[in-house]
Amino acid sequence: MDTLQLLGEGFAGALTLQNLIWVLAGCLLGTAVGVMPGLGSSMAVALLLPVTFALEPTAAFIMFAGVYFGGLFGDSTMSILMNMPGQASAIASTFEGHKMALRGRAAQALATAAIGAFIGGFIASVIVVFLAPALAAFSSQFGPAEFFALALFAFVATSSVVTDNPLKGLGALLIGLGIAVIGVDGVSGAPRFTLDSPNLFDGVSLVTVTVAILALGEVIYVACLQRHITGGSVIRPKGRPWLSRAEFVEALPAWLRGTAIGLPFGVVPAGGSEIPTFLAYGLEKKLDARRKQPQFGTGAIRGLAAPEAAGNSTTGMAMGALLALGLPISATAAIMLAAFRQYGLQPGPLLFERSAELVWSLLASFFIAMIVLLILNLPFAMVWAKLLLIPRPYLYAGITVVCALGIYATSGKLFDLIMLLAIGVVGFVMRAADYPLAPLIIGMVLGPLAETSLRDAAMSANGDFAVLLDGPIPLTLYSLLLIIIAVAVRNRIVESRRARRAAQEQDSALVR
Repeated sequence: MDTLQLLGEGFAGALTLQNLIWVLAGCLLGTAVGVMPGLGSSMAVALLLPVTFALEPTAAFIMFAGVYFGGLFGDSTMSILMNMPGQASAIASTFEGHKMALRGRAAQALATAAIGAFIGGFIASVIVVFLAPALAAFSSQFGPAEFFALALFAFVATSSVVTDNPLKGLGALLIGLGIAVIGVDGVSGAPRFTLDSPNLFDGVSLVTVTVAILALGEVIYVACLQRHITGGSVIRPKGRPWLSRAEFVEALPAWLRGTAIGLPFGVVPAGGSEIPTFLAYGLEKKLDARRKQPQFGTGAIRGLAAPEAAGNSTTGMAMGALLALGLPISATAAIMLAAFRQYGLQPGPLLFERSAELVWSLLASFFIAMIVLLILNLPFAMVWAKLLLIPRPYLYAGITVVCALGIYATSGKLFDLIMLLAIGVVGFVMRAADYPLAPLIIGMVLGPLAETSLRDAAMSANGDFAVLLDGPIPLTLYSLLLIIIAVAVRNRIVESRRARRAAQEQDSALVR
């Protein structure tokens, strides 16, 4: 009953005219950025980060939440209409969604995606409302050893387990950790890796790094390597922008199964919603193969419904893990964690105690954002598609200007603009070399927490690092991490053997 009362108070705060405007602004911006291929919610949040410091925290985070959810809603539009996913989490939606569009069912495909995202996000929000306070109470038992184990779990899981190349993932993580330790050490007072420059004594701003890596690096990458790439033709949706009763009944089980698959991935640092969307699609494909008349490959509505619901349910649960544990499961969540710290707030049990008004207003805004996004995406999908008419040079030039203005407005230092350019070049090189960006962001966000927790744990035990293994929570996290690594290694070995066997069979066929 206390939870419902607190949620009611949160709705009272979120339903003010000012906060409703920020919810709408976040949803509009997130959807607009998600629609355009190559962009995504992480870039939108990164660009917003320096701009929103003029807002009070509740308004800022309500807008961030709208951007976070809106990016996933908008991304499905281009996946369906152009077969061009803007983010990896939308790839699974292209398989059957674009085939539906090619068969003249684009409007129904867009409706399926919008309703699926709404169902997945809404159910996840309901669970977060009741689960987040319990998780926060549980995390109050965490000490330095537990927080170090949690940070280590996030490091290894996001850098080596869920990436295609573990070495590149670990390399990106080390870059993030290296940037995080620049500055004056808070304990000893000794400067670290500052090159005797006073501009680096306070370290490198996380805002500068996120904007440079996610936004400016993308601009340089597109300018240098993708200037000859042009998008395909947009399929114009025709007919009713809603589902018939038969279509709704057909998609409903897939929406629910996709939601169930996506929920657990919202509290596990496994790279975000990419894995659950593919798992949801794979499950529906296996179930379809058992039918007398399989539909996959011809535009099966269930092949689109499940990934959309899985992606948004993961995103919704990720917000709960972020608020209750301070654990980012994706690059976008890591940026939002950085935003909390910029406002002097630390997600976890203390956030629920000291900033209850902010937390419950934010949780209430999730429900409002879902309804707003459903209204924006069901009838106006084709309006969003027209954003592709913006010439690429103007679009990315505008992004560059926003990057520079945002960073300069935050610090007022020319040095930060130089750092923005330098780190943007690093982001470009990482993209060109196919290095994942999420481990870098998560390494920089959680690096200080891991260092502080390690020091505090060692100091509390008079230098005995065995304290890191003391207690059921660290042992559970380390055991779970070892199991995940073992499963990942096994899967890679199986895939390698399968690929080698297929290559040998192909060579044998050529010899014959």
